[in-house]
Amino acid sequence: MTRRTRRNHSPEFKAKVALAALKGERTLAELAQHFDVHANQITEWKRQLLDRASDVFGGGTPGDKSEAPDLKDLHAKIGQQALEIDFLSGALTKAGLLGARK
Repeated sequence: MTRRTRRNHSPEFKAKVALAALKGERTLAELAQHFDVHANQITEWKRQLLDRASDVFGGGTPGDKSEAPDLKDLHAKIGQQALEIDFLSGALTKAGLLGARK
């Protein structure tokens, strides 16, 4: 018996299979044969769909989108840190403390 290589299914395919399982028009065995996946996998996708269904209708916290980092602030912080590192390395080099380590 040859082993099949691991397959990665797209989220669209998983949703399609899970929705077909939720409809209940076919048995789990029929779905597994039709979509060529294991019945346990269909059960897992169905459970995930039911667990995360509330997220589709705004089940997350209202501040989720505002928590995205502001790139301007992050770039400014990086620039500030780069200046501080350059300043400190120059000061340590002049003091003779940095030259011995390199």
